[in-house]
Amino acid sequence: MASLTGASLNFTSLSSSFNRTQAPLRGISNVNSVSFQSIRMRPGSLRFRVSCAAKPETVNKVCEIVRKQLALPEDSSVTGESKFAALGADSLDTVEIVMGLEEEFGISVEEESAQSITTVQDAADMIEKLIKSRDA
Repeated sequence: MASLTGASLNFTSLSSSFNRTQAPLRGISNVNSVSFQSIRMRPGSLRFRVSCAAKPETVNKVCEIVRKQLALPEDSSVTGESKFAALGADSLDTVEIVMGLEEEFGISVEEESAQSITTVQDAADMIEKLIKSRDA
């Protein structure tokens, strides 16, 4: 049995949310992040949705593009969890980041989707979904 190390588990319910890192999961390998969202349907019943994060190479490429668009130093810390606003991006910067992503990955991002991107990880996940639907 394989175990997942260095992963992030996100549990979200209507009443609470918390993150747990480096939790072992049996039978899962080569996954960087897993999100669990629970929705209470009725007392005692839960429904979970599982989604896996983008590939590390996609996240790294998005980090490079964000760093370049925001003119951040090469050694600045930009990770999947980095929020564009925390890096100093305003709405125009975010539009330019999305345009850079479209050019680099050969995708087209709908305006509604672009507005929902707040972190590097959001952008990387969206890119992989768009590439997957484009190639299907």
